[in-house]
Amino acid sequence: MAWQQFSVITNEDTAPLLADFFSDAGAVSVTYMDAEDQPIYEPAIGETVIWHNTEVIALFEADTAPTKIKSLIHSHFDASLLQNWRHEQVADQAWERAWMEFYQPMKFADRLWVCPTGQEHYEADCVCLTLDPGLAFGTGTHPTTALCLQWLASQDLTGKIVVDYGCGSGILAVAAVLLGAKAAHAVDIDPQALTATRDNAAKNKVADTIHCYLPEHFIPIQADVVIANILAKPLIELSSAISSLVSDGGQLVLSGILAEQADAVMAAYASSVTFAPPIQQEDWVRLDGKKQ
Repeated sequence: MAWQQFSVITNEDTAPLLADFFSDAGAVSVTYMDAEDQPIYEPAIGETVIWHNTEVIALFEADTAPTKIKSLIHSHFDASLLQNWRHEQVADQAWERAWMEFYQPMKFADRLWVCPTGQEHYEADCVCLTLDPGLAFGTGTHPTTALCLQWLASQDLTGKIVVDYGCGSGILAVAAVLLGAKAAHAVDIDPQALTATRDNAAKNKVADTIHCYLPEHFIPIQADVVIANILAKPLIELSSAISSLVSDGGQLVLSGILAEQADAVMAAYASSVTFAPPIQQEDWVRLDGKKQ
């Protein structure tokens, strides 16, 4: 089955209106893309931030009439606000697995393999985590996740309780349990992340030891290890809540932090956590410390 894809560039005020109009016109999906080079690192929790110049991309079923869609759009929006209008037919494929050709097995600290389904690596003194993240962030390919996996694989987690705050695909929670943790509690604001975490826990046969929560349903506990791979701004805003989850003498691991943000994040936790020097990979750092 082929799809009809329409895209147009507009400003940040018009983009949400255009996206809603595409949806009302029958689009099966609408996405935003940066139309220039304007990185956005730190949206507030629950906030959707778009770019000054945004490409709005809408996907319609194959029998949609392109001329009708374009006519509807131009009848409701000022043509001067719509640039680079494009239409094309897109062949169907297994979209959720199309990215897999770029995702290869990875090894961390000579102890942990992270592999896509069908490419598992098994060897003595190693554990293998099979991962298909679905719609949630976290495969181990990004430096922020890789830094956390490297830390987990270098620790003795035997019998420990772990909190994965901002779990994404659940990769860190699953890795912790495979590496010996007694249980992992995975928290995320996105229900799709919790679905991905449960699926990956079941795939790795650790579903009974991984517990998933939306933040409003999570009853704070005392954990031996708390790991939060999100972004600097929410790490700072949530510093009291996150640090309170770490038991006395427990370990805190923070990632999703740009190198220039490390001092500000450490300062937010300084009253209760003593950090080791930051560990950097590309532009990103990991902070790990002990609760005083």
